[in-house]
Amino acid sequence: MCSDCLLPIVNCLFPNQVSIDKCLSITFAPLIRNDTMYTIKINFEQKGKEPITLSNIEAGDAILEVVLKNDIELHHNCGGVCACTTCHIYVNKGMEHLEEITDKEEDFIDRAVSPRLNSRLGCQSLLLDGGGEVEVTIPDQTQFLGE
Repeated sequence: MCSDCLLPIVNCLFPNQVSIDKCLSITFAPLIRNDTMYTIKINFEQKGKEPITLSNIEAGDAILEVVLKNDIELHHNCGGVCACTTCHIYVNKGMEHLEEITDKEEDFIDRAVSPRLNSRLGCQSLLLDGGGEVEVTIPDQTQFLGE
């Protein structure tokens, strides 16, 4: 709907409003909120790779899906079904925004290279409804065969 079509409605709602643009921003600001989106910072252990920040990421995808959609390499030999450890990541910030770890995932993390307390599998790190900031580190991917 164009601003000319909205003008009668805006004038009715805000009769003393000077600027239609200002009025529209006040009226529709709650609909344009960014608190349902994620910002994800990706760090790399691999030398020569600079951190990348991804903005406006929707809930519902796993970290593995997010990085692959953004052309960031993260191995996933099993296809992302929690049957290996090649999509192992470290969650530095925002663990509360991810689906809870399962016993099965925990068992696989125990077999990962250099597991830590903040280790997760990218395929199982599903972004919960809501929004916020998540920061992860991707281990050096050259350690896997095929590189």
